[in-house]
Amino acid sequence: MSLENSPNCASAPDPDAALRDRLADAVAAEAAFEGWSRTAMAAAARQLELPAGEADRLFPGGAMQVLTFASERADQRTVEDMVKEGAASLKIRDRIKAAVRIRLERHAGDREAARRALAALSLPFNAGLALKLLYKTVDAMWYAAGDTSTDFNFYTKRATLAGVYSATLLYWLSDRSPGSEATWAFLDRRIDDVMKIEKLKSQVRSWTGGTTQRAARR
Repeated sequence: MSLENSPNCASAPDPDAALRDRLADAVAAEAAFEGWSRTAMAAAARQLELPAGEADRLFPGGAMQVLTFASERADQRTVEDMVKEGAASLKIRDRIKAAVRIRLERHAGDREAARRALAALSLPFNAGLALKLLYKTVDAMWYAAGDTSTDFNFYTKRATLAGVYSATLLYWLSDRSPGSEATWAFLDRRIDDVMKIEKLKSQVRSWTGGTTQRAARR
């Protein structure tokens, strides 16, 4: 699988990439205390000793643009980790489990900053952005899992994973078990539920198909 075709892969080099990364990390650290806000951006700029106006030049859309950047970067890093670890050789169930776990365990950042991000995205005027970022995350996970569907399954798979990921994220935010083991057990149960539903849907399709074929022969 080539990362050049990744849904979140940049098409041209960014001369400010390294500085933009550093600023995003600094804002995320401040967001745990100040939320994803102009205050967090200003504190991060002071911490990095950036010239006046430099933070706004890098992220003219403000803190929500930083949050968008951080989320899309985490998606891309999840894809990269999946490729490096040979996730394509796993069963589909284990690929999805690995994608969700890698995204949360390695790339979700500080829990409080993530909690503040959800709070910001839950505001009515950020609803569109929230859906966009969730879609990009689950789309990247399915891409990393090797999904090549182009029919209606393309959308149902992403809708199903959006539910699993969102529920697991909320559970993870309040999980204090060692190594977040309770979260991974919760994830296992959610995936088991999805697999049962998919099995039932497959059975219904086979039953319906059989009935249709018999009717056609009459």
